[in-house]
Amino acid sequence: MYWRLKRSEFTEKTGKGNRLAMQALIQSGEVPGLLAYIQPDNENEPPQAVGWVSIGPRQSFPVLERSRILKPVDDQPVWSIVCFFVARPYRRKGLMVPLINAAVEYARQQGAHIVEAYPVEPKQERTSDVFVYTGLASAFQKAGFVEAARRSETRPIMRKIIS
Repeated sequence: MYWRLKRSEFTEKTGKGNRLAMQALIQSGEVPGLLAYIQPDNENEPPQAVGWVSIGPRQSFPVLERSRILKPVDDQPVWSIVCFFVARPYRRKGLMVPLINAAVEYARQQGAHIVEAYPVEPKQERTSDVFVYTGLASAFQKAGFVEAARRSETRPIMRKIIS
């Protein structure tokens, strides 16, 4: 909900309030993102959700409109990938690129022609997981995204045309 609410609203609803807001969003029929599942070694167990990517039309994320760094590049309608979560045991195992590809395919199925993302490009080779929740520029490059703008040394705006 961080990207979908004013900062004051997000802070006010921290924890349970934000979970309830996400639940209400889902119950409204909006798809706020996609889940990644794996099949446990024991095939009798159900698949486990291990990752998440948030994607939607840019206008679904009002925080982007208020950001001087992430303001629109142009007037083209875009879908935005704004954040990821990968469960700790599955981090640094290459899940981000498949999540990006799934998000792009979902956006294409919804009629999108451009998908945009706001990853970090860390100055250091190794960055704490907490700082890469918007994704890594290198993962988006592997998924075919190119830099469309840069208003911050470490935060490119990247795009993929998916006509």
